[in-house]
Amino acid sequence: MPEGHSVHRIARQFAQNFVGRRVAASSPQGRFAEGASLIDGRTMTDAKAVGKQMFLEFDNGLWLRIHLGIYGAWDFAGDISVDPTIASANGRMGQTNQRGTVLDSAGENSLHSIGAPRRTRLRMAESEKLEDEITEFPPEPIGQVRVRLLTDTAVADLRGPTACEVLDAAQVDAVIAKLGPDPLVDDSAEAEERFVTAVRKKPTPIALLLMDQSVVSGIGNVYRAELLFRARQNPHTPGKLVPEETARALWRDWTKLLRIGFETGQMMTMDDLDDDAYRKAMASRDDRHWVYKREGLPCRVCGTHILMEELGGRKLYWCPIDQN
Repeated sequence: MPEGHSVHRIARQFAQNFVGRRVAASSPQGRFAEGASLIDGRTMTDAKAVGKQMFLEFDNGLWLRIHLGIYGAWDFAGDISVDPTIASANGRMGQTNQRGTVLDSAGENSLHSIGAPRRTRLRMAESEKLEDEITEFPPEPIGQVRVRLLTDTAVADLRGPTACEVLDAAQVDAVIAKLGPDPLVDDSAEAEERFVTAVRKKPTPIALLLMDQSVVSGIGNVYRAELLFRARQNPHTPGKLVPEETARALWRDWTKLLRIGFETGQMMTMDDLDDDAYRKAMASRDDRHWVYKREGLPCRVCGTHILMEELGGRKLYWCPIDQN
């Protein structure tokens, strides 16, 4: 399932290539024909993400709410602007340095710049894949496309979402009000306090609280496991027994890791890597995480085998020594 950094990156793609443009909306598979008709021909005015949910605003005051869930994905195609970090991850251009920024051939830092538009196809979900340039525009829909958003230069096709609906502004506010704080939306002291208070008043295990989108927005299975290991926190500890300083450290570390994920497109959770180790980590998940998907392998710190168990219907990875 795409975690918070992925959804923020998708929202940025819409901001770069769709906001300010008139959009033709349709439902190639037919399941969203009525909803598409409500925004068809309107100009997109905003694109934003809160946690795992994305909201696209149109000039008639309506919003398209999308939750990708486990199987959802967006395919962008056309003269789209490609983030150089995406291109680098696919071996097309540039190289990453230790900070996760992208250096061009002249050694310039191009992290915050979006590359010149190129006629290509880009798939964005849990991971991102830059594919070959397209030969015709718009390309034919591939698979069961719930909704197609088309401008004169770019197209976005949505497949397999958990939620896809048109809402008015009041309904959007109501959805967001139920979500926990998202550090990329609000990293203030008040947001931190809201998270800490929510955690420390509940008897629920901290591993489940981190996945509760009403407690904190955007954390999924990968970040959950990695945050708890980095904090050396036992995942089964009830939230109300988690020390306040640990709860605050979890929030601040989530703020850090979410920003890294947004900037690089990778869930990079290991620090202080040398250049060679960093390149390996950016290229392979096996070299990128402390405990996630490493069950049965030795802990990178103490050598004890990493455990995997089911908790709340999801796989939990942790070290029984370092997180005791």
